[in-house]
Amino acid sequence: MGPPVTELSDRARDIFRRVVDGYIATGVPVGSKTLALAGLTLSPASIRSVMGELEGLGLLASPHTSAGRMPTELGLRLFVDGMMQATEPTPEERAQIESRAGSGGPVEEALATTAAALSGLSACAGLVMVPKREARLRSIGFVSLAPGQALAVMVGEDGSVENRVVALPAGIGDAALVEAGNFMTGTLAGLTLAEARARVERELSAGRAAIDGAARELVERGLAVWSEDGARRPVLIVRGQGRLIDAAAAADLERVRDLLDDLDGKQEIASLLDSAAAGDATRIFIGAENNLFALSGSSVIARPFHGPGGRVVGVVGVIGPTRLNYARVVPMVDFTAATLARLMG
Repeated sequence: MGPPVTELSDRARDIFRRVVDGYIATGVPVGSKTLALAGLTLSPASIRSVMGELEGLGLLASPHTSAGRMPTELGLRLFVDGMMQATEPTPEERAQIESRAGSGGPVEEALATTAAALSGLSACAGLVMVPKREARLRSIGFVSLAPGQALAVMVGEDGSVENRVVALPAGIGDAALVEAGNFMTGTLAGLTLAEARARVERELSAGRAAIDGAARELVERGLAVWSEDGARRPVLIVRGQGRLIDAAAAADLERVRDLLDDLDGKQEIASLLDSAAAGDATRIFIGAENNLFALSGSSVIARPFHGPGGRVVGVVGVIGPTRLNYARVVPMVDFTAATLARLMG
């Protein structure tokens, strides 16, 4: 735990802020000569002395390859919590986010384009997570893949398409696949998966379903594979991973590789965002404050957004290097969350 900002002298606070600003802007350590040339009325020796004190407090670090200093994760936390002066999104940035969110089409498509807009504006990867919605069914069909296997194709009323591989009952033929698909489409169109499963159970148990035994078993398996797979799983949308590889990051390819591996572990990312959904405020995770990013040295800024009745319906945010521009990106994430709340309302 570092010292509170109020315990730093005015001189130390000024130098610390300048080091952080310089590092965030360039990605390289900031030297005393650079600060002296930037207008500080102190000699480089005096500046180095103060920087040494800040390093002793754990707020700055001096890489062995450079005489300059860079903020530690502890220093960045102190800066974000006590010194950062937020910069609100410009009218142009707001318009871009709003236009992407209101682009129409399925909700997930709007969320994906919003994540892409946030990625482009923040120079980070954009993240959006929402609970998996129970789409209403338009049709369900089965396509034979191989002996003992078929592809179940579910089309939602919103145009979404999902495929699942289903194990076939022994001896089932193409006619039973067609019969099962026709029965499910004719009986279940307009229902959610939960409603569809309940209706099928009623129809079959009452003997009202005019289908043979093989098709009946296939109907049950087809619904079960979706019900087990996922209404509870969140949908995580990640856009703009390529923006994480800038000139500064290219010099540290191992860190970039670790970060991209982290992004591939979507279940872990989803768990992190889920923890951000627990409150109403923006959450900022810096580097090793979260075990997931201890190796890659990355930061996540995330904020929940709400739907009807004030219920949390998702989380939006960004992931980037710890030197991301917090003062600019935090308000941008806040505005995006407010925009998505209007979309979901």
